[in-house]
Amino acid sequence: MDYSKQSLGANLRLLTLNDQTILENSLNAIIDLLPKEYSNLINEAFVYKRIPKEYLLSAILFAVSSCTGLTFYLKALGYKNYANCYFTIIGSRGDTKTEAKNIATRPLIERDDIDYEDYLEKVKHCSEEESPAKRKQILIQNATIEATYQVHANNPNSVGIFMDEIHTLIEKMTNSNSRDGAAWRSFFLESYTNGHIDVARKTTDSFRIKETYATLMGGLQHEFIPLLFSKGNLESGFVDRLFFTSKITSNKLLVRGEIDPKILSNYSQGLENILSYKRQSELQEESKKQFQIFLTSEAENRIFNYTQELIDRQQDAPAIVKEYMAKMQISIHKLSLLMFMVRNAIQSTFKSNLTIGDVNCAIALNEFYLLNFQIILKSSKQHKEILPTVEGVIEMAKKNGASQKSVAEITGAHKGTISKKWNKV
Repeated sequence: MDYSKQSLGANLRLLTLNDQTILENSLNAIIDLLPKEYSNLINEAFVYKRIPKEYLLSAILFAVSSCTGLTFYLKALGYKNYANCYFTIIGSRGDTKTEAKNIATRPLIERDDIDYEDYLEKVKHCSEEESPAKRKQILIQNATIEATYQVHANNPNSVGIFMDEIHTLIEKMTNSNSRDGAAWRSFFLESYTNGHIDVARKTTDSFRIKETYATLMGGLQHEFIPLLFSKGNLESGFVDRLFFTSKITSNKLLVRGEIDPKILSNYSQGLENILSYKRQSELQEESKKQFQIFLTSEAENRIFNYTQELIDRQQDAPAIVKEYMAKMQISIHKLSLLMFMVRNAIQSTFKSNLTIGDVNCAIALNEFYLLNFQIILKSSKQHKEILPTVEGVIEMAKKNGASQKSVAEITGAHKGTISKKWNKV
């Protein structure tokens, strides 16, 4: 597929005519550019498990991003960048969002299981005179922001935030009464560009993370999309840092069989190869903690020219899209490094150079996620008028056995207000 400035502009003009076709063509072009170990997994999961291809694509990228950490970086156009990215899968109940995430992250969860057993053994044999054992961990699924800080401090190379649904996180961010919500948003904003975090406490040890590296993966149902664009998420730039994946493909044909175990094994081995580099760099006796990935001159020129194209296209873009395109000038670096890791993971050839092919695939992804963002933005505008009222949330809460406290946290309304309305609904 041609990703010249002219063709990209043509695709954007066609966006309003046939969103689904453009997204599907873009998705298929990206899958064709991937190494067969990944494209085969995406295609077989679509056939045998009916998992939308776009969902598994984003889940795989999240897994690779979480493995990479601060161990690998690239320098281009005067900036140092890492491969940490935030992914959000948009869909309805029953769209197989969870299974896509499970397949992609299973090797990481299995590694976390092993590391947890090792941690328990260390705790069992740790004397009072020794420093407390630290748990190695790739992903966290259910943690407070304070616990997340601590996990990241114990695992300074990376922390992966892996949630089945992120609506609770979004609700906290949109609730002005939630201290955790503001802290979560600040954490993601700072970590996107790998800034530092300094945590000072009165009762426990304080600590400082010099360079943060967080990844994010979670699902979100359509009815919660308007919350993403409200109460500070848009203004702060949090939304601009998300790679959205809307539902594009669908397989309604049930087929007997299963994904080839060799395909799953190859995929797992690729992640393990990245982790091996990362774990080696974390050893105290290891002098080299990071590895710079060098670009070929053609690859660096391609990033330069594409970035200029983005700057030019920004001038005519709507305000919200303009801000998103500003972050695309950062994400092209992240995605280029991510594509390098994807291409070299199976053979563990990380000493090679990042090529123009890696950049072209990254551009395809960057444009794909821009198209998805525009679809989500359009959906948000269409549904803005039907955001759930306080009464509507109370009605849903009663049906699901939720408490008045939960309603107050979700809506941001005072507990007294909720109490007064509770018996009237």
